[in-house]
Amino acid sequence: MQTEVLDAYDPEAIAKAAAILKDGGIVAFPTETVYGLGALATNPDAVKKIFEAKDRPGDNPLIVHVAALDMIPPLVEGTPPLDMNLLADEYWPGPLSMIMPRSRRVPDEVTAGLDTVAIRMPSNIAALSLIKEAGPIAAPSANRSGRPSPTTAKHVLDDMDGRIPLILDGGPCRVGLESTVVDLTSTPARILRPGGVSPEAIMRTIGEAEVDGSVLRPLGEDEVARSPGMKYRHYAPEGQVTIVKGARKRVAARICAMYDEAVKAGLKGAILAASGNRALYGDRTVRLLGNGAAEQSHELFAALREMDDIGAQAIFSEALEAKDIGLAFMNRLGRAASFRTVDANAKEGKA
Repeated sequence: MQTEVLDAYDPEAIAKAAAILKDGGIVAFPTETVYGLGALATNPDAVKKIFEAKDRPGDNPLIVHVAALDMIPPLVEGTPPLDMNLLADEYWPGPLSMIMPRSRRVPDEVTAGLDTVAIRMPSNIAALSLIKEAGPIAAPSANRSGRPSPTTAKHVLDDMDGRIPLILDGGPCRVGLESTVVDLTSTPARILRPGGVSPEAIMRTIGEAEVDGSVLRPLGEDEVARSPGMKYRHYAPEGQVTIVKGARKRVAARICAMYDEAVKAGLKGAILAASGNRALYGDRTVRLLGNGAAEQSHELFAALREMDDIGAQAIFSEALEAKDIGLAFMNRLGRAASFRTVDANAKEGKA
């Protein structure tokens, strides 16, 4: 299969992508979060092609993308909860997915057999145009399973060339991390995956919500993945990622020591760091992420992909404080590292 890349803002490209979807195919398209790999949400055979292209486990649910509120009632059982309307008024279109009871129109392939479905309305104009023309689209990120999510069309092509017929190129994604996922079937509402809408913002809007305990730890063997990004090692480059937390200068000193030890052992090392900390790492290989949680979150997936480009085998990253957008950053970085973390404030050798 030859993969074509077209301008996402060209009406003819949108029409071609919509035709592929209506014919039971799959296409990659831009959103404000990351690039998605979509199929019509009500076509189970088409949805299966997403899992085949990504090598994605079948028990990892997808998110259904809509372009208008009137697309939601056929997808959910009963009346959408009040919290959905409050959150939609505040954050849609935008990087927020809401889990609700699913209707029979949503196939098991989309929900991994769960009785709920995650729905969101992206803000990217090309994504909305495609959904309006084709219908609700089920889509995970457009990368090979386990790899860092794609934030440019090139990232998609790197993973999906020859696996899918079309990529709509909408330029770099604005947010750079997947959407926040909040489960509205739980009381109180439960945040299963942090993203561009912070837990604090959700709590301000609906009054009460809890962050699921699995956000900063691996999902247990007996726990069911109720949202994408919960169960498996995600976002990971080929090299081993180690997170180092603690006081700024202690973190830098510990990273330098571990980096030097890895290089001495014959490994290629690399460091992920805030731009303001560059001077702490001397002449070592450093990928700067910018300053502030939002900027560093935007750069994270691109930086993890660059680690493969340079052949990094031992990757050491500074941690962020796990609040607001920093919680989303630490969730993605944690899964990329399989939650391998070193506390620089602890005595040498203790994690």
